[in-house]
Amino acid sequence: MKHFVLFMSITIFLTGCSILKQEESQVVSKNNTMISVSKPIEGLEVMGEEFNIPWSINKHEQTFYLSERPGTIVKIENGEAVRQQVDLKEELATAAEAGLLGFVLTPNFSESNEAIAYYTYVDSSGQFNRIVTLRLDNNRWKEDRLLLDKIPSGRYHHGGRLEIGPDGKLFATTGDALQSSIAQDRSSLGGKILRLNLDGTIPNDNPFPNSYVYSYGHRNPQGISWAEDGGMYASEHGNNANDEINKIEPGQNFGWPIIEGLEKQNGMVTPLFTSGQNETWAPSGMDYYNGKLYVAALRGNAVLEFNLETGEQREIITGLGRIRDVFIEDNFLYFISNNTDGRGEPQQNDDKLYRVPLLN
Repeated sequence: MKHFVLFMSITIFLTGCSILKQEESQVVSKNNTMISVSKPIEGLEVMGEEFNIPWSINKHEQTFYLSERPGTIVKIENGEAVRQQVDLKEELATAAEAGLLGFVLTPNFSESNEAIAYYTYVDSSGQFNRIVTLRLDNNRWKEDRLLLDKIPSGRYHHGGRLEIGPDGKLFATTGDALQSSIAQDRSSLGGKILRLNLDGTIPNDNPFPNSYVYSYGHRNPQGISWAEDGGMYASEHGNNANDEINKIEPGQNFGWPIIEGLEKQNGMVTPLFTSGQNETWAPSGMDYYNGKLYVAALRGNAVLEFNLETGEQREIITGLGRIRDVFIEDNFLYFISNNTDGRGEPQQNDDKLYRVPLLN
């Protein structure tokens, strides 16, 4: 295979006062949740563009690293974007929603040049997902060590989000691979949130003995974040509708496919927020800031804000198409569009990394 590094031009648009002004919000009641909707007017900056199905945002000091589903990493530094090749040991799958997905820099990245990635692959026995370490050398990433393999995969529902939690452990979301029954099967890695040591071993304090499973009964979770008090939250795709925002506790069963949306059953968890039966968010990456969760919405074409104290929710970004991931630092919200993934309508120079200040 011919390998290359592609240098891309990057345009940055700065607005004078760098604030987010919003139209007056109209608050309505829906699914027993208060929802206010407002749209950004100004304060938006484009930090990079012409990305190829970007999936995950990472930042080290002043440098961004974005994973792209076709199997590349984009490094953005000092106003210049460089697309870096990734050499994987298995053949990257090209199924819908598949490819190079989750990507997170290790805590000692400055010294190790190491990251952890989640990708979908195909071999002679079928299609699966795996979690591996990648090492950066001369603008090229190479798969180094295998941490976890044979995570179920199918035509859809690969999960794929990776995050390192406040406890220093690696968390990974996995989809049900269109086999809904495996979400309730604790012996399967599909339809779960997994928890690993950074060397790929099972933490001794996981809720189930000798198991990576941290929580189960998930359909296709794609976002994880933690509040300042250590509370863990996750976003999840529902079945056509009934998308969910859940508070995650170790060992809990989140019900799929037995219950969904606001349905209840003993021993299963009902979500904090749901899109309801008539609306779809398709929530993906998420982050926490000042008592609120900020969630990328694909079919919802928005960044959503969920107030954990009041139960209110609203759209704070609209009009930019599908949004895949969000990242918050120093009172700024960064997010990437995902209009080139085959399901969106790409705008000029899509996909893009945006920045907007957060106001309370």
